Amino acid sequence: MTAALDNLKPALRQRLRAERVGFVESLDVAARDALERALASVVQSVTSGVKRPASYAAQGSEINPLFIEDALFPLSFPRVSDGFLSFHLSDRAALCPGFGNIPEPDARAPQIIPDLVLVPLVGATLSGQRLGQGGGYYDRTLARLRATGSVIVVGLAYEVQIVADLPADPWDEPLDWVATPKRLVECARYR
Repeated sequence: MTAALDNLKPALRQRLRAERVGFVESLDVAARDALERALASVVQSVTSGVKRPASYAAQGSEINPLFIEDALFPLSFPRVSDGFLSFHLSDRAALCPGFGNIPEPDARAPQIIPDLVLVPLVGATLSGQRLGQGGGYYDRTLARLRATGSVIVVGLAYEVQIVADLPADPWDEPLDWVATPKRLVECARYR
């Protein structure tokens, strides 16, 4: 990573997290619930028909995929292992605090290779450039999944998280779709 990118990404993460937190804090419970239900409706055309979906346990101000998950079965969630994510079949209720205190499935739960991955993010562009938490787990995992087969990657965000441009490293894996409560964007159309 160049020194310029090394300095730019942390500052962007901090700014975009603060904007997301401010937006979410401005919502009451009913408004946040309505946005998450709208997200499930918006993304339905991409998620219908998948056989091995993977989701995530939202943390803090991240948009919650709970209503999307209602239409997905069987569902898997990520576990951090050796610098990558592995996806294990699990009910959301069975998730326990794991790496970074993020809820994850038991290591003994059946592992799958997903055909759809719902991805949290700090920021994203319409072309599918994603700014994550900075650990690279999703980038490494998505590169591995794409090398071995077909997977649809959908970044989930509030509209406030969509930006015009983000710095990119060669190892950053693009999103196939970006979904907000207001729109579903096929990222290839903007590349």
